[in-house]
Amino acid sequence: MHDHRHLSLSPPSLSPPLVTSLSISLLNLAKCLETEEKVAIKKVLQDKRYKNRELQIMRMLDHPNVVDLKHSFFSTTEKDELYLNLVLEYVPETIYRSSRSYTKMNQHMPLIYIQLYTYQICRAMNYLHRVVGVCHRDIKPQNLLVNNVTHEVKVCDFGSAKMLIPGEPNISYICSRYYRAPELIFGVTEYTTAIDMWSVGCVMAELFLGHPLFPGETSVDQLVEIIKILGTPAREEIRNMNPRYNDFKFPQIKAQPWHKIFRRQVSPEAMDLASRLLQYSPNLRCSALEACAHPFFDDLRDPRASLPNGRALPPLFDFTAQELAGASVELRHRLIPEHARK
Repeated sequence: MHDHRHLSLSPPSLSPPLVTSLSISLLNLAKCLETEEKVAIKKVLQDKRYKNRELQIMRMLDHPNVVDLKHSFFSTTEKDELYLNLVLEYVPETIYRSSRSYTKMNQHMPLIYIQLYTYQICRAMNYLHRVVGVCHRDIKPQNLLVNNVTHEVKVCDFGSAKMLIPGEPNISYICSRYYRAPELIFGVTEYTTAIDMWSVGCVMAELFLGHPLFPGETSVDQLVEIIKILGTPAREEIRNMNPRYNDFKFPQIKAQPWHKIFRRQVSPEAMDLASRLLQYSPNLRCSALEACAHPFFDDLRDPRASLPNGRALPPLFDFTAQELAGASVELRHRLIPEHARK
């Protein structure tokens, strides 16, 4: 659908709240008149000071756990402002709103959904990091769309995404507050896709807790919240986060055990995955593909697994050769359960 289709715009009151970090953007719900298909139109003000990589990156993406770009066009306003309009597949719900609805009802999100959502986010990260070579840089519950019937998850909002080139500096003021990896707070400019994996760990913990794991209004607050849970980083860990960071003056605080943080019956597997994602040293965080193979997701690989209403789970094991490139035979066997092998 990359031709000019007619789009009828609905009133802006239907706009789901979505704002990228560097550009002003609005999201409107629309309908494609020829196919009757609902789409979302994201309008992004084009700022000449910033490179707009969003369209370039989105054109490269094609994955079941990434929002689909159907079409794009430019428009101008009377004030001569230039807007890029991205026509995207429409997904009604976000993980943020889904999580909030459980919290409002004083309930926990069912474990099967936490497993399903976290797994699909990890699968999307593996695709972005290894197949496309892109770091999302703004993973948070608001940027994770979920279909509330099939429970398929789609990562959206590539307004901060970038191909990270080793040796090339990047801005460290990136990523939304509660989900910022500690190396970003330490001001490192040469970071890796491990920053996304930290954010995934924060999202997973939030689904268990019903509120953000590391809430903080400023960078300092943020760091204090992280230290309260993970303990004071060791010198080696600080070196791993930012080799240029020297003013090491932190109170010595011991790490808290994960079972105290989650405060609900959480399996040892869940705590193990959280601890592997939420590591100070970026090089020690598990990769997205390793995360997908983690025992926390074994329930999803059970041939009898289904949604609470008895419907089938969304497709989880249809990995392409590119997604599994470089994975060992053992890892492939863990990732594709017997019943899913062709």
